[in-house]
This record gives sequence, structure tokens and C-alpha cells, in this order.
Amino acid sequence: MRRRDFVATSVSLALFGRAAPRPFRRARVRFGCAAITWDGKDREAMDDISALGFRGIQLRGSAVTTWGERPDELKNLLVERKLEFVALSSGNLAFDPAQASNSLKQHVRHARFLRDAGGRYLQVLEERPHGHMAVPEDYRYLGGLLTDLGKRTADLGVPLVYHNHMGGFGEKPDEVARLLDAADPRVVHLLLDTAHYTQGGGDPAAAIRRYGDRIRLLHLKDLAGSHFIELGRGSVDFKAVFAALDDIGFDGWGVVEVDGLADPNANTPKESGAIGRRYLESIGRWNDAS
Repeated sequence: MRRRDFVATSVSLALFGRAAPRPFRRARVRFGCAAITWDGKDREAMDDISALGFRGIQLRGSAVTTWGERPDELKNLLVERKLEFVALSSGNLAFDPAQASNSLKQHVRHARFLRDAGGRYLQVLEERPHGHMAVPEDYRYLGGLLTDLGKRTADLGVPLVYHNHMGGFGEKPDEVARLLDAADPRVVHLLLDTAHYTQGGGDPAAAIRRYGDRIRLLHLKDLAGSHFIELGRGSVDFKAVFAALDDIGFDGWGVVEVDGLADPNANTPKESGAIGRRYLESIGRWNDAS
């Protein structure tokens, strides 16, 4: 073989053997809005969230109180408004072993209601008892409880998502890691809350890259000091968040959420939701799922 042929062949082999870069794939995010801002006025929340153009809604315990025996009615109301029932906030998973059995049964009942109403994900969190210093055994115990619940809801066709939350055992990034490591990843998924993770000292973009395979949906809300606030009005770097979602090829739901109006006299829950939509439009992400 002549030298120039040898060189050309060697270059071709080197290029052929080099791993091709992963093609860029923009995240497909379907945007929903959480009804928590409407403080139990779920019909008004459905009307407003639909009118704002969101594709889904997350409801809370008030929905179970109202439609618990009539899930088909809720399902029809959502269909009429072209809203998907993205998730149900099922409340705290009891840490006290004496309450664990009843707590698990309650969440399973909620999962059954969610399924019958056409919903997708059951959200749970937990609360650290006041003054309690967490030890490794706490995470093993909670991981076991979450796994138990996740298996039960999976049997109903409802994936379980754990919501990282201030005031819980999964407050700081290393605590979220301990809890997730202790739970079975096949049945316990993550709902990443951008504001809670930031307040806990973490970087939500880094969390997305770390837990990409376990994230099923996100709570998109901003943080100003210690207050949760509308998108674009705080310190969360949402451009970095969406860049990370692009990097992992995320295909799922992002629920815009503000726990309550910072100034109830300044705007309404609908206007709060509109602020979120306008911000997503301003950074070119509103039509991500189209």
C-alpha cells in the first residue's frame, strides 16, 4: 500500500471509529398549570387555566373532596375544557410508623380516583418532624415506604412521583439523592420543583442532568429570597433549566406553579398564570411540544 493511501485509510478509520456526537433534540414540554393558586376554587381554576391556553392542570385534595365519588364528572369537565389531568397532589406520606398503614391506604385511594378521572401522576411528599435530625435509617425507611406505595399505584396504572420540598427529608440536594437512592427507581419517580431545589441550595439544571431518567414532570416556579413567585421574577435560571431539558431530550410535563399570590391585591390567580405563560413565550419555549 502506497503511503498516501495508507494515510487516507488511517484517517478514515479514525473518523469512522470516533463516536458521533448525539444529535440535538429540543425538549418536548407540555405546559400545565397548578390549581393551588386558586385555593380550592377548582372550577374557576379549570376555566382560567383552559382560557390561558395551558394543556393540563394539577389538582389537589379539594378535587377529591368535591368529585371523590364522581370521578367521571371531573373527567368530563376537563375534557370539555381540553385539559389533561396531569397530576394529583396527594399530600404527605406519614413518617410515623403508627400512621404509615393508613397513610398508604389513603394515597392508594387517591391513585384510584386519579385513574378513574383520567389522570396521570400521583404526587406525594413528606414532612420532617419539627426538630428531628435525620439519620441514614430515616432515608432507608422512607425509601421503603415510597417503594411500597409506588408498587401499589403502579398496579393501578398510576406512576408515583416524589416531590422534593422544603421542610421535608428531601430538602437539600444531598438529601434528595439519599431519598431517591433508597427508593426503587422502577416505581418511584421524581417531580423536580425548580424553586424548592434552588431554595434548598441546589442547581435545578444540574439536577435535571443527574436525574433525567427519573424525572417525569417538573414544577416550574421562581424564587425571590424565600418567597415563591411567578416565572421570570426571581433567581431561578430557567434558560439553563430548559437547556438541561434539551440535553436529556426531555419529553413530558412542566407544571407552572405559584403556591399563593405574593400580593393578592395586585393580581388574580389567572393573571399569575398569565405571567407564567408570557415568560415562557418570551424565552421561546411556549410551543415546545408542538
